[in-house]
Amino acid sequence: MNDHRTRFLQLALRAEALRFGEFTLKSGRISPYFFNAGRFDSGAALAGLAACYADAVDARGLQFDLLFGPAYKGIPLATALACEYARRGRDLPLAFNRKEAKAHGEGGMLIGAPLQGRRVLIVDDVITAGTAIREALALIRDAGGIPAAIAIALDRQEAVDPAVSRRSAAETVAAEHGLPVIAVATLADLLAFAGDSPALRGQRERLLAYRAAYGSATEA
Repeated sequence: MNDHRTRFLQLALRAEALRFGEFTLKSGRISPYFFNAGRFDSGAALAGLAACYADAVDARGLQFDLLFGPAYKGIPLATALACEYARRGRDLPLAFNRKEAKAHGEGGMLIGAPLQGRRVLIVDDVITAGTAIREALALIRDAGGIPAAIAIALDRQEAVDPAVSRRSAAETVAAEHGLPVIAVATLADLLAFAGDSPALRGQRERLLAYRAAYGSATEA
């Protein structure tokens, strides 16, 4: 497993962004684990998370000119990543969107650097149904930006509707828009990590059972 994946999972556990137990998801599924990027709620935690994102993105060798954070969780994630790249010597422009258009002041849906003609890396926490990403892609294209890729923290590698298709939300978005989706870590990484950790080995069987029931075609 790549070092940034291990670091990310360790950081997520320390921040309690990654928890094990019994969690009812929006889909109604009962999941043995839950990820909440909102728990990266300190400067040190966000800085560590941003370093993991940067390593994952750099490992793919992608070309991009601007970072975009979809409201709401994408905003601090993209901002932290911009700071991490600046620390590494690359000063990237940053933009994000509002949930509702502003009628006064500068107005509009977008805040930050102009997107026109720039290759845009979208930064978010997860892709669940893909709705927020699709909205972000429409905003970026309307503003003249060129979507280059999507970076997320965790890919649950979970089929949206196993009765219809075993394709995950991330795979669906990637196929629909012809864009690479980069995950700092995946469910497969979490399973490997749990197998290597004495404290988490007891969770592995439940994770495997959940994957068997709901995993995407690449992971089922």
